[in-house]
Amino acid sequence: MGLFPVLAVLLFAMAVVAAISYLRMEEMQAEQQSVQRDGEHSRQRVNLRLAERQEQLQKFGRELQPELASPAAFADRVSRLSLDNPEVLDVTWLELDGKARASKEMHDTAGYPLPRPGMGLPLPQEQALLDEVRKSRQARYVVVTRHEGEDAFLAFMLPLGQRDAPDSFLYARYNLSSLLYYAIPSDVFASYAVSLMDAHKRVVAGQSVNPDDEKIAWWQLWSSMHSSVYNAPLATVDNVLTLHLRAYRASGSMTNRGLFLLVLALSALTAWMLIANWLHLRRRQRSQQELLSETSFRRAMENSLVIGMRALDLDGRISYVNSAFCQMTGWSAEELIGQRPPYSFWHEDDHTRHHRILSKTLQDQIPQGGYVMRVLRKNGTTFEARIYMSPLIGVDGRQTGWMSSMTDITEPNRIKRQLTNAYERFTRVLDALDVSISVAPLGSKELLFANQAYRHWFTDDNAAGHMQMLTKAGSPGAPVEGVARNGEDTLAGLPTTALQDASNNTEIYLAGLGKWIEVRSRYLEWVDGRLAQLVVATDITARRQAEEQSAQHEARAQAASRLVTMGEMASSVAHELNQPLTAINNYCNGMISRLRNGQIDQEALLGALDKTSRQAQRAGQIIQRIRTFVKRSTPNYSDADVETMVVEAVELAEIEMRRRNVRLQYRVERGLPILRVDKILVEQVLINLLKNAAEAIDLAGMLAERRHVRLDVGTAVREDRPVVEFSIEDQGTGLSQETLDHLFEAFYTTKAEGMGIGLNLCRSIVESHQGRLMAENIYNDNMVTGCRFTFWLPIPTTPVSRDSQTITS
Repeated sequence: MGLFPVLAVLLFAMAVVAAISYLRMEEMQAEQQSVQRDGEHSRQRVNLRLAERQEQLQKFGRELQPELASPAAFADRVSRLSLDNPEVLDVTWLELDGKARASKEMHDTAGYPLPRPGMGLPLPQEQALLDEVRKSRQARYVVVTRHEGEDAFLAFMLPLGQRDAPDSFLYARYNLSSLLYYAIPSDVFASYAVSLMDAHKRVVAGQSVNPDDEKIAWWQLWSSMHSSVYNAPLATVDNVLTLHLRAYRASGSMTNRGLFLLVLALSALTAWMLIANWLHLRRRQRSQQELLSETSFRRAMENSLVIGMRALDLDGRISYVNSAFCQMTGWSAEELIGQRPPYSFWHEDDHTRHHRILSKTLQDQIPQGGYVMRVLRKNGTTFEARIYMSPLIGVDGRQTGWMSSMTDITEPNRIKRQLTNAYERFTRVLDALDVSISVAPLGSKELLFANQAYRHWFTDDNAAGHMQMLTKAGSPGAPVEGVARNGEDTLAGLPTTALQDASNNTEIYLAGLGKWIEVRSRYLEWVDGRLAQLVVATDITARRQAEEQSAQHEARAQAASRLVTMGEMASSVAHELNQPLTAINNYCNGMISRLRNGQIDQEALLGALDKTSRQAQRAGQIIQRIRTFVKRSTPNYSDADVETMVVEAVELAEIEMRRRNVRLQYRVERGLPILRVDKILVEQVLINLLKNAAEAIDLAGMLAERRHVRLDVGTAVREDRPVVEFSIEDQGTGLSQETLDHLFEAFYTTKAEGMGIGLNLCRSIVESHQGRLMAENIYNDNMVTGCRFTFWLPIPTTPVSRDSQTITS
C-alpha cells in the first residue's frame, strides 16, 4: 500500500510524456518529409540546369574550328550564348598547352582576372583543373576560391577535338548565386535557407548557415521551434558541391502551445499533489508507528519495573496503577482505580498517620526523602515500603494530580540489619584479639580505625602510635636508602604498581611499651576512596625470649656434641699425641746419652733439638686444633674459604680414620667461591659425617679393599641456584628404610651408646645456612654397596672467582 501512490504518479507521468513525445515525433517526421521533398526537387532543378549548360558548351565547342574562329568571332558567339545563360560569367578557349587563344567576359567576375590571349590560367585551382582534364580527357568541375571569405565560382573545363587526343579546351566559369537563383523556385527560398557548400563544408553561395544551428539539442526534441535540415551532393559536378536546405524557425500555434503548456502544468500539479499526499501518508504512518513503539516501550518499561507506580487526581482518588504495584499489594487494577482514602492497602493501625501525610502532600508539603509505610497485602501480610510523591503536570503546564512510587524495602532493611549485626560482631572479634589493628590515611594524623588492643597500647586517640610503628618498621615497598628499585617512583617514594599488592613484615622494639612487636603493614583503599595504610602489630616478646633461649640451648648442644665427638675420639687423639711425645722423649734420651759419652758434636745436637722442637709444635697444633673445635662460642658468620675448612676438618677426622684403619680420599675443586658461613659449625658437620662413615665401615667389618671413605667438594645447581655441594660416600652396608625415615629425628640412633643428636644438629646447622642435608643408599644393580650423605650451601650473589683447578688427596 505504501508504494501504490508512487506507482500511480510514475504511470501518470509516463503516460503524459509518452503522449507528448508521440505527437512531437509525428510533427517532426512530417516536417522532415517536407524538407526532403523540397530538397530533392531543388537538387534536381540545379542538376538539370547544369546539365543543360554543359550540353550547350559541348555543342558550342564542337562548332568551334580553330582555323576559322577568330577572337572576334569567338566573342560574338559567346555573347549570343550568354543571353540564355545568365549564370555563366565568362568563356575561354585554351590551347593544348593551357594558354588562352580567346576569351569573352559575359558578366561581372567579382574581381577574378579573365585569362588574356596568349596567357595561362591565373589561379592555381584553375591550373590544377587543367591538369586533371588533360590527364583524364573528360569534363571536370571545381569550386574556385581565391581567398577565405571571398565569392567563389564554379569552374567547368571541357576537352575539344578527338576523344583520345584533344587539341584544345573550353573553359567556363559559373556564378553560383545566379545558379541557385535561376534554378530553384522562389517558394523554396521563402520557406528555407538555401546554400551551396564545398567539400570542406564551407558556404560558397546562398545564405550562410551557422554550424551550431545544424545541431539539435536534447531539449529541442520536445520543442516545436527546431528546424529540419536537408543535405545532398550535386551529382553533375563530381560531388564538389552540396545543396543545403534548412527550414526557417517559425512559431507554432499559440493555441496548441497554450494547450500543451496547460497540460504540462496540470500534469505537474497532479503529480505534486499525489506526491505530497503520499509523503503526508508516509509521515502519518511513521508517526503512528513511532507512537505505537513509544506506547509499547512505555508499557514494557512499566511492566518490567519492580517499583510500584500510582497516580492520584487532585482529590486523592487513584487514577492509575502499574502491574508492579498490583503484584506488590495483591490487588488488581480494577479494584484499586477509583479508590479514595483510606485505601485498601493501608494498614488499619496507620490510617491516622497516612491521612496526615497525604494531607500534607496534597498541600504541596512533599517529604523530600519520601516516607516509610507499612503496606497491607490482599492476603493479610504486610511489608515495609518507601513512598515518593511528585506533582503530575499535564501538557498544558497545569497540575492534574500526583504521581507516587513505592519501593519494597523489606529486603534492604533486612540486609541493613544483618550488616549492622555483622559489623558489631566483626568489631567485637577485632576488639577481642590481642593483636593491634589500626588504619590511618597517608599524609594525615587522623585515625580511621583502631581496635581495643591498639587503644590499650596507645592511650591517645590520634595516629601517633600508628605512625611510630610505621616509622620504625618502614613503609611497604619502600626502597633502600639511596637505592632506586625498578617499578618505583623515587620522587614520591611509593611503588608504581598496585599499592594493595605491597606489604611489609618487620620486627621492632618499642622502648615505651617494653615489647618486641612484629609489624605487618600494607596499603588499602578506604571506603571514602582515600589511600590508607593498615598496620597489624603482634606482641612477640615471649617468642623472642623463647628464640633466644632456644639459640642458647642449641649452642650448648652443639658444644656438647663437639665434646662428645672428641670424647669418642679420645683414644685416637691420645694415640696421635703419643707419637710426637714419644719422639720427643727418644730425642731427649738420645741426646743425654750421647752427651754423657761425649759422642755428639754441636751440629748433631742442633739437629736433634730442631727435630725435638718440630715434634713439640706438632703436638701443640693437634691440641690447638682440638681446643678450637670444642671451644664454646656464639655463631660467627664470616667469609670462609672452602678448601681451608675441608683441610682442617680432614686433619681432625683422619685421627679417627687411622685408628679404625679406614682410608680417607677427598677431592676439592679449585676456584670455589668464598662462602658466608660459620666455619666451626660447617667443620663440625664434616667431622661428624666422616666419623659416622668410618664407624659404619669398622662396625660392618669390611675387608681392607672396601675400608675407605670418599669426600667430594664442588659446585652444582640445586633448586635453581648455584651452590657448593659436599658429598661423603662410604662402602658400608647402607641404611635400612626405617633408619632413612627417622635418620634426622632428635634422639633417634642405631648405636648402642649413641645419643641421637649428631645428625639432627648437622641438619639444623646446614639449614641455618639456607642449605639442605640428605642421605641415600648406593646401589650396584639391586645390592646396597654403601651410603652417601650430601649437603650443600648456597653461594653468595657476588662470589670471589679463582683459578678452576682440583686438589685430591
